[in-house]
Amino acid sequence: MSYQAQDLLRLVDLEPLEHNIYRGQNRDIGTGRVFGGQVLAQALVAARRTVEEDRVAHSLHGYFILPGDLERPIVYFVDRLRDGGSFTTRRVTAIQHGKAIFNLSASFHREEPGLDHQDDPPDAPDPETLTSELERIRAVADQLPPELRGVLTQDRPLDIRPVDPPDLFDPEPRPARRVMWVRAIGEVPDDLLRHQALLAYASDYGLLATVLQPHGVTIRTPGMQVASLDHALWYHRRVRMDDWHLYVIDSPSAAGARGFARGSIYSRDGALVASVAQEGLTRMRER
Repeated sequence: MSYQAQDLLRLVDLEPLEHNIYRGQNRDIGTGRVFGGQVLAQALVAARRTVEEDRVAHSLHGYFILPGDLERPIVYFVDRLRDGGSFTTRRVTAIQHGKAIFNLSASFHREEPGLDHQDDPPDAPDPETLTSELERIRAVADQLPPELRGVLTQDRPLDIRPVDPPDLFDPEPRPARRVMWVRAIGEVPDDLLRHQALLAYASDYGLLATVLQPHGVTIRTPGMQVASLDHALWYHRRVRMDDWHLYVIDSPSAAGARGFARGSIYSRDGALVASVAQEGLTRMRER
């Protein structure tokens, strides 16, 4: 079944239930629980629904509290914390089974001119010269566990093309750095919130995998328990996710069963459109 950006946008286009209350559905991407990027994107949309039209999201800070249940919808409660002259602040709580599974603080800013500088992106091969991650997975589908084969080889709303990807089954220790191109598959309407929601969804991909690289393990290594704990995202410039973006991730530290990763997202023409940071649980249980 085809699954493109428009399908993902329908997933994050929340159902209004009451004043400041919204409901969202889920889709399994192969982790057995709700993907953190989905909850982040849905919470952003819930917050933005309560903000004046001239305000644009510039920062999101979220905490993952409990694993999300794929079988139940998620209800989002929005608190209108502040409506200032230039900035608007919202807090969103995601609820399942009567408990908070995620909360988000989001800030929106009335766009205005100001100082402008940025780091340059690293050199990277053009995305057209690279193989998509999904193609690599489908090429070895017969080696995947039968119970995961269908969900891991399903269509995706994002085309992700890693530069120098690790071995899928026998990764060796390598530096904690990952570079990949990403874009939405299919057309995306000319609406900034939709593009920001797609970027929020994509920003949760690959961070903790980068933390694990120096240790030669993956999220599917027996005994490895991995989960996102928090996530921060800053939008620096306008974004169009139906064009290619270069996502550059590194992990400067892992200690105490927690790993930290940070990322920079550049448009194809070299503009730094967003920065990302995340800490996650990286617990190795006895095998």
